[in-house]
Amino acid sequence: MQMLRINDYTQIPMSEIELTAVRAQGPGGQHVNKTNSAVHLRFDVRASSLNDAAKQRIMAISDHRLTEAGVIIIKSQSTSSQHRNKQAALARLTEMLAEALKPVKRRRPTKPSKGAVKRRLKAKTLRGGVKKTRRRPSGQED
Repeated sequence: MQMLRINDYTQIPMSEIELTAVRAQGPGGQHVNKTNSAVHLRFDVRASSLNDAAKQRIMAISDHRLTEAGVIIIKSQSTSSQHRNKQAALARLTEMLAEALKPVKRRRPTKPSKGAVKRRLKAKTLRGGVKKTRRRPSGQED
């Protein structure tokens, strides 16, 4: 069985990916109305063999190619070759899923050093002094 490799830990059977050849949009030559060179790729995330955690991560992404029903739809029509369009669509699916399944880096809470706090407060004091010299002297009104 052929598999589409997403990352080191995830593979999808090609049987779960539906590829359909359709007519491409836009201008073309004499052959444009006879050939189905564009490719529609459909991948149903909810019905796939991925584990539940991976499905949830994929469903959480905000991408216009992911429908409410959990189906990823990718159309590729950049070349006049159906084979190259198929490869491009699979590459885009792989890239999209790899990005969604990338582990999230945890943020380590940090705090500024004592020296940094001291420098910041000193700079604020100096700036306050500069502003104080710009004020109108007290007791003088226009």
